[in-house]
Amino acid sequence: MINIEQKEVWFITGSQHLYGEETLNQVAANSAAIVKGLNESSLVPVKLVHKDTVKTPDEITQVMLEANNNTDCIGIITWMHTFSPAKMWINGLSILKKPICHLHTQFNAEIPWSKIDMDFMNLNQSAHGDREFGFIMSRMRKKRKVIVGHWKTEATQRKVGNWLRVALGWDELQNLKVARIGDNMRQVAVTEGDKVAAQIKFGVSVNGYDASDVVKHINSVSDSDLNKLLKTYENEYELTASLKEGGDKRDSLIDAAKIELGLRAFLEEGGFKAFTDTFENLGELKQLPGLAVQRLMADGYGFGAEGDWKTAALLRAMKVMTQGLDGGTSFMEDYTNHFTSDRDYVLGSHMLEICPSIADAKPTCEVHPLGIGGKEDPVRLVFNSPKGPALNASLVDMGNRFRLIVNEVEAVEPEADLPNLPVARVLWDPKPDMDVAVTSWILAGGAHHTVYTQALTTEFLEDFADIAGIELLVIDDKTTLRQFKDTLNANEAYYHLFQHGM
Repeated sequence: MINIEQKEVWFITGSQHLYGEETLNQVAANSAAIVKGLNESSLVPVKLVHKDTVKTPDEITQVMLEANNNTDCIGIITWMHTFSPAKMWINGLSILKKPICHLHTQFNAEIPWSKIDMDFMNLNQSAHGDREFGFIMSRMRKKRKVIVGHWKTEATQRKVGNWLRVALGWDELQNLKVARIGDNMRQVAVTEGDKVAAQIKFGVSVNGYDASDVVKHINSVSDSDLNKLLKTYENEYELTASLKEGGDKRDSLIDAAKIELGLRAFLEEGGFKAFTDTFENLGELKQLPGLAVQRLMADGYGFGAEGDWKTAALLRAMKVMTQGLDGGTSFMEDYTNHFTSDRDYVLGSHMLEICPSIADAKPTCEVHPLGIGGKEDPVRLVFNSPKGPALNASLVDMGNRFRLIVNEVEAVEPEADLPNLPVARVLWDPKPDMDVAVTSWILAGGAHHTVYTQALTTEFLEDFADIAGIELLVIDDKTTLRQFKDTLNANEAYYHLFQHGM
């Protein structure tokens, strides 16, 4: 999916010359030990790099400039081992372009009650050094992640590791190229958006291509590559009889394999890590890509149907965040509702394109008619999704800002088999309940396309929104409609004032 071995986050410790050389040497040694300990944790997925203790405004400015210009550095973690007068940090923080995490920790965990003296206090004064540092970032309106806890605890290491994953996702967006194969689905509003504003805000570049750009790669597929991929299908999925060798729909599987190989070659050649397509712009493609899209998503590509480039980009970023975590992440759509006397549910699915990373068992590979698009019957993977906590995330363009909407849900088992529904699907219970969740989602302008994940929690997306500097709306078990409406109104006022520099 992505080579994260070359990525790194810089650990920068603040102090000052006031304490003398002996104390500063101990500060440096303790900071290095913390970095070593965090790097040894399985919960920390990105290498931390220990930097020299900064003690002056010039040293702070210089390390921030170096962080900005180092393409391997995806963010910085700061810690004030001693007191570091915060006016020293103003210029450095002003020019910093990378995400920043403020770690409030301490080298020692407990107070040595019988031995503590002023030398110990002067060395271990993060309790007020970090408060001074926190003030200047608040005064400068600097968005950052704050993590509080001892660095040796699993809880703190997990928080650090989770933030590093978000920094990875943000770094991925900075140079992400999205191929929009065909245009937006005609007359659809929410999947449109300002691509220039998105590149300014997120770094992601979105450009359009024709289906013919993919077809030329399809026409170049070799027989050996085709046969190898067909064998992969046979090994990894339960093929229906019609798709097996000699079956009456075998040609459909062959066409699907050619589409995958051609589409994959097109994406690799162009350096694209996310893409869209639409059934209204298929050109010479024999079928709407279903199996190909599902498998590409499983390999980490972002995808959005019907030209939905915002969801494609968000999916790619979230895929990068989830590397090594349990649970899948997929393109999703709220498709149909299930109203009962006890509880109401949403059935999520799409025409074809649900990622098998959220499958609860070995998918079946099937071919069925698709009553839209006017092409041959497409091949797709069919499966259910496992029960458990999950969330849906939607990135929408509100005209004057981007808004990220998150609804926490609980995936449940379908109440019965679905023998006549030839698509992948997941049934969920939206929090706090259907009435409040869907009313809030609609009031917020949430899209029908989402990114569904069982690997990430709301905290990841909260950190992402802070790094991006975008609006975040969360719908969870504590949400009430009155509170949510008040938040919407307050946000409208805030972003109106912010836009006009007030």
